[in-house]
Amino acid sequence: MDAYFPPALQEHAQRVASLSLSTLFAQDADRFNRFSLSCHDLLLDYSKNRLTAETIPLLCAWAQAQGLEQARKDLFAGKRCNWTEQRAVLHHALRNRSGQPVMLDGQDVMPEVMQQLERVKQFAEQFRAGAIHAADGRPLRNLVNIGIGGSHLGPEMISQALQPYGQSGPEVRFVSNMDGADFVEAVRGLHPAETLFVLASKTFSTRETLLNSDAALQWLQRAGISGEKLAPHLLAVTAAPERAVACGVHPERILRIWEWVGGRYSWCSAIGVSVAVRIGFDHFAQMLEGAHALDRHFCSAPLPLNMPVLLALLGIWNRWLEGASTLAILPYDHSLRRFPAYLQQCDMESNGKRIDRDGQLVGYPTGPILWGEVGSNAQHSFFQLLHQGTHAVAIDFIGCANSHTALHGHHQELLANMLAQSEVLLRGRSAEEVAADLRTEGLTEEQIALLLPHRLFPGNRPSNTLIMPSLTPFNLGLLLALYEMKIFVQGVLWRVNSFDQWGVELGKKAAQQLLQESRQLQNGQAVDLSDHDASTQGLLRYLVNCMLR
Repeated sequence: MDAYFPPALQEHAQRVASLSLSTLFAQDADRFNRFSLSCHDLLLDYSKNRLTAETIPLLCAWAQAQGLEQARKDLFAGKRCNWTEQRAVLHHALRNRSGQPVMLDGQDVMPEVMQQLERVKQFAEQFRAGAIHAADGRPLRNLVNIGIGGSHLGPEMISQALQPYGQSGPEVRFVSNMDGADFVEAVRGLHPAETLFVLASKTFSTRETLLNSDAALQWLQRAGISGEKLAPHLLAVTAAPERAVACGVHPERILRIWEWVGGRYSWCSAIGVSVAVRIGFDHFAQMLEGAHALDRHFCSAPLPLNMPVLLALLGIWNRWLEGASTLAILPYDHSLRRFPAYLQQCDMESNGKRIDRDGQLVGYPTGPILWGEVGSNAQHSFFQLLHQGTHAVAIDFIGCANSHTALHGHHQELLANMLAQSEVLLRGRSAEEVAADLRTEGLTEEQIALLLPHRLFPGNRPSNTLIMPSLTPFNLGLLLALYEMKIFVQGVLWRVNSFDQWGVELGKKAAQQLLQESRQLQNGQAVDLSDHDASTQGLLRYLVNCMLR
């Protein structure tokens, strides 16, 4: 990866590589203030990274040379940043609260955006008021969102995260997996006559969503809801309205999204209708305000003071300097328990690429493997590896100073654990400290010598910490847009297209062929499986034999 960076940055990295984080803090009492930044209520502390006063200016100069500022202008100007599909990328228009136009091919997209947003508002308010009725006149009280990927992970995560704002709202559930158990669990305890299904699919051709939509229709029909009675129980969100109509959705029950909205960036479109029903449209609008505020910060702040730019550069820096090929997202707030899964898709589907904008193989690592768990559960799961393992892992801690629960003592202890973990990762525990502890426990020198290596903590392991006063809709909007724009910046600097996902498609096609062959084998037909490798042939035959027992 060295050839990817200019000589000045390479030389600086060689000097920094031998530095200790503890020493850097000892030498600079003002390090936290020097290496932290706020955007509205969101604080980023990046002082626990191996960097000096020279690092950020050098990284920003490199980013400028890579064309980041022009790429940022192109994104917000409606240029076709998704070059493999010749599409603009305008999810920022969905939360544009400025009143200013957003242009695409000479046309302002904002009138259509605002029209659909108004439809989301009307539907959400009417549903929450009990004014959306089934064919028999009773109000619909339950909503089940059927989608997958961005049509599922974003709305589900947000609905969980902001649950305190929707305590008086309708029952909202989510189903995505083509495993039938997911659908069965999602509708358990619901009355069909009081249930609405939101069919969320940009293309309305995604197999998982169609399969679960068919299950929903059958579930309603078994309850005697069929024919014209079905339409009141269906709402579609799609860029392919004609396909939704073919599936039985009434044209007036179709909310619009556009080709320039990537699925993993679509929570702020009509895909968020389930969220608006759950927490109320006013709270959904506050999320849009928060995301728009971050977008404005991203557009206007100088690179060294730009939060998504800094997060992106630090991610690349740790990938290079520390060898951190994975990023752990660790929210110390139970409401954000699905945030790692949401961000996993957003990041890995965006920048898990190996071909650059010139159609050439990249010669450097791109998007990291992203994973995580909510604290403090994570501490009793994989923190052993973080502290004493052989893998380098980049870490983002995320915390809220105040909790929505009444158990404030719990929350204080949770936050103390978050701070302690980031500090111990930084400082570690030396041989002298371990030996002193063991002596106080009354161990002999022989016992100490035996145990000491196992109780050493190397430390010097970098992390970022993001803190907000509380998890409000506005602050959640800030957080989501922060990571979205970070991903965009890294895609620009890695020279990959962050907005296509061809890697998702090939497996889907192969699955359809295997499905057909599986059914043929079950029916006793002769099937030529020579196109498949021996492992796939053997596994397919074994599975079919098990099904026939």
